[in-house]
Amino acid sequence: MKIEEIKILRGPNYWSVRRPKLIQMKLDLEELEQRPTNTIEGFRERLKKLFPSMYSHRCSVGKPGGFFQRVDEGTWMGHVIEHIALELQTLAGMNCGFGRTRGTGKEGEYYVVFNYMEEDAGVYAAKASVRIAQSLVDASSYDLSEDIQRLREIREDTRLGPSTGCIVEEAAKRGIPYIRLNKQSLVQLGYGVHQKRIRATIASTTSNIAVDIACDKEETKNLLEAAEIPVPKGTVIRTEVGLEEAVAKFGYPLVIKPIDGNHGKGNTTNITNWEQALRAFEAAKQYSRSVIVEKFITGVDFRVLVINYKFVCAALRTPASVIGDGVHTIQWLIDETNKDPRRGYGHEKVLTQITIDQFTQKMLDEKGYTLETIPPKDELVLLKPTANLSTGGTSTDVTDEVHPVNIFLAERIAKIIGLDICGIDIMAPDLRAPIYENGGAVLEVNAAPGFRMHIEPAEGLPRNVAEPVINMLFPKGSDGRIPIIAVTGTNGKTTTTRLTAHICKTAGRKVGYTTSDGVYIQNQLMMKGDCTGPLSAQFVLRDPTIDFAVLECARGGLLKAGLAFQNCNVSIVTNVTADHLGLGGIDSLEQMARVKAVIPETTFNHGFAILNADDDLVYNMHKGLSCNVAYFSMDEMNPRIQEHCNKGGYAVVFENGYVSILKGTWKIRVIKVSEIPITYGGKAVHNIMNTLPAVLATYLFKDISIEDIRTALTTFVPSPSQTPGRLNMFEFKHFKFLVDFAHNPAGLELLCDFVGKMDGSPKVGIISGTGDRRDEDIRELGRISGRSFDEIIIRQDKNLRGRTAEEIVNLLVEGINDTKGKDIPLTIIYNEKEAIMHAYNTAKPGSLITIMCDVVAEALDLIKALKETEE
Repeated sequence: MKIEEIKILRGPNYWSVRRPKLIQMKLDLEELEQRPTNTIEGFRERLKKLFPSMYSHRCSVGKPGGFFQRVDEGTWMGHVIEHIALELQTLAGMNCGFGRTRGTGKEGEYYVVFNYMEEDAGVYAAKASVRIAQSLVDASSYDLSEDIQRLREIREDTRLGPSTGCIVEEAAKRGIPYIRLNKQSLVQLGYGVHQKRIRATIASTTSNIAVDIACDKEETKNLLEAAEIPVPKGTVIRTEVGLEEAVAKFGYPLVIKPIDGNHGKGNTTNITNWEQALRAFEAAKQYSRSVIVEKFITGVDFRVLVINYKFVCAALRTPASVIGDGVHTIQWLIDETNKDPRRGYGHEKVLTQITIDQFTQKMLDEKGYTLETIPPKDELVLLKPTANLSTGGTSTDVTDEVHPVNIFLAERIAKIIGLDICGIDIMAPDLRAPIYENGGAVLEVNAAPGFRMHIEPAEGLPRNVAEPVINMLFPKGSDGRIPIIAVTGTNGKTTTTRLTAHICKTAGRKVGYTTSDGVYIQNQLMMKGDCTGPLSAQFVLRDPTIDFAVLECARGGLLKAGLAFQNCNVSIVTNVTADHLGLGGIDSLEQMARVKAVIPETTFNHGFAILNADDDLVYNMHKGLSCNVAYFSMDEMNPRIQEHCNKGGYAVVFENGYVSILKGTWKIRVIKVSEIPITYGGKAVHNIMNTLPAVLATYLFKDISIEDIRTALTTFVPSPSQTPGRLNMFEFKHFKFLVDFAHNPAGLELLCDFVGKMDGSPKVGIISGTGDRRDEDIRELGRISGRSFDEIIIRQDKNLRGRTAEEIVNLLVEGINDTKGKDIPLTIIYNEKEAIMHAYNTAKPGSLITIMCDVVAEALDLIKALKETEE
């Protein structure tokens, strides 16, 4: 077997809209294509022995054991690998259950698709599943534990931590979208101007000054002490002499910690002699030049959480420990404790397994113990200096026991420091009485407090501490979203996108939009090139200056990585024609329509999918949609339009020379087509078609008026600045140049229809074919050109995409010869710039030269330079 490619799909995609996180692996089974599972001796037995838990896989049979039944009946190795990849991740603590295996159209080659929780783990599972399947075929031994442990490690290295993760999950429940901004814990919640950010449990609303104060333990202590908050007596030192003075002043027991440490790093507690004090001083100095020495407060460790300056919950924290039984060693007791099913690797379960590290050894050394020591019965042996859950500690929820005075104290502390998300560490006998009265004290105030102890306590009631964070960032009724209009189809996407964005801008919205020639933020070009994929869409949604997004979504990005967003407010599908067939496993128009249908399927239930009623494949996308549907048509009498509007639906049509909105049986005439510049007085039929959905899409927003739409339509001019590469006309003294990006038969047919209505003779066409299209598609470009132009120049794209220039030229010539009605002068000039210069230098008076440009910007720059030279 051989892995041809692995793609990571991160958003709604061809395989699934509701399960956006998928791995798509193209797998060549090679000789195993001839060996289904029921022909491989012992395969089923070996598979069941290695993965007994796979019995739960129901598969298409629909019941437990269903997958093994398929193996018995005979299934192909790609299907087996799909199930192995899912089970591997599940065994590593990432429950995954969705998969598909489908042929690519080439014998022995399959797409193996399965979902993942962490994408790096998904890629690892893809590769490992192929290795495992091969070992099962070969009847060789395989150590599964190594793969499972590696997957756990990848998960812990790449996943959001439990604190960040629970906030993101709570946001998702509220319908608030999120974007992970780095590989750590920086996350954007919401889009555009409404976005907020979190890093762990620090929010974009959190005061930088407050975080700075909280990270300076001495500054925190001084502020609290000045406000009559009980804190341990102590001082700050830098030298051993200072340590001697502190010991003399405060006496034992002591606590020594770095002044700007966190998460208990460098902390030593309950110091009772000089040797311990020296070691603790050196440990603290590894993290900070200045060290705090303070009186050790006896009691138990509590964490109080305050969010938005309101008390939320409290937990009792216990460091990792074991209790002696007088019989077994400390190592045995640790091993037994780790057998608790609630303990796992990293953050995968409620509790973390206890590991032996330098802190454990140090604490045992101080007691004169080793791992082989047998502690007396009922003795509590502490194994870590702090109560962090990540090192094996436990937590018990005590929220309902906290005295009102302590609640007031905690909320006051958060205000004093200025932290809107604040963790307060208190040492006290308990929190049921005011700590003023029971000898308790506030040890620390923490910015970015961990939430795991509250959301998954070992004992007591779990608390949804993420909810008050989300309520603080997004008051009820706010979802952090901006309107999104998503545009897809074969032809017309870019013009429709640009016009839609122009209407929104005219209505006063701050618009970000993506097109096949770049990304624009408020009409400023930010990125050049084909920007119709998910990275470009995400670029727009991350921008903090925009309040509206119009996103062109092409086939390539959908197949390569999925969409960058889960939902849109309005979707537009312009048409589906023969282009890019034979690429990416999409071999038919029906399959291409399925790709494009992803966009309307992501439309919010309360939103609208705007579909082309004149295109059967697009019209049929309405079946199964849960959103509202509206249509556009070049024919007001289209039966589909009439039926839809008779039921009270929305549509937009071209009728009697007008663009008109149909609202049930009511008609709103928006504007005469002859007044819309991009239609060239109605000659450019395809731009009438592109105008229709843009008008309806924007009309559906209440804050965009008919007047806004009319104004925008009359100010959207076909030009290199507003519509680069789309019907850009340049009038020279004796002839005209028309530049257009038409690159497939349907697009060229519409372009030539327009050219045929324009004055100018002879009509010269500079054409080309794209190498990765089918032979028939390239010939068809030649046929259309042969019946439309009086002279033809064949040039080539910069990227031939898998063919030779000669192959493409020959196919074009075959097509031209099929339809030409007379001898047509034919010139072959491979370089686009040279082809343009040849047409310019040999242009006859009155001629109209049309170029199907490859690199739009370069072609436009050249023609503009020639125009300037002439002038």
